[in-house]
Amino acid sequence: MSSGRLIAVVGPSGVGKDSVMAGIASALPEVQLVRRVITRAADLGGEDYEAVTPEAFERMAQEGAFCVHWNAHGLRYGIPAQVLADVEAGTDCLVNFSRSALPDASRHFPRFLVLNITAYSEVLAQRLIARGRENAEEITRRLSKADKPLPEGLDVITVPNNGPLQDAVDLAVRALCAQKADA
Repeated sequence: MSSGRLIAVVGPSGVGKDSVMAGIASALPEVQLVRRVITRAADLGGEDYEAVTPEAFERMAQEGAFCVHWNAHGLRYGIPAQVLADVEAGTDCLVNFSRSALPDASRHFPRFLVLNITAYSEVLAQRLIARGRENAEEITRRLSKADKPLPEGLDVITVPNNGPLQDAVDLAVRALCAQKADA
């Protein structure tokens, strides 16, 4: 059996990563959505994640509970170590990722793919305002980082999410299936 892929979904805040991921998982039920561990309060909504304290996260990291972990936006994020075993067993795993953690993940996963979700800055601004989690200054800061380039040398599929969500999901599904067929 060939190994699966770790599909790291990246893109700026407000681009719709979680919505696109849910659409992909619905269209491709064989793809496993990864539940991240985050030092964020449990009641903030958004993605399905395991909320832990910073102290618990540090302990988990020291005990090898994560195959990859990183810091971003004042929080810590971890990908459970089990994901590596799942990918090695042939499962494609889809996970919301940070651009800064991509090089580390590419060293751990032989079949590593980046799904880069993009959107126009006006679209991002509207979505960030609508979700109501950040103030105007925080939104401006997030938008200033929206065009941050991806690290060199990665296998990347870019999917725009400027219009109807289903359009982006359909593009992503077609691209993921084509990339798998070519591998």
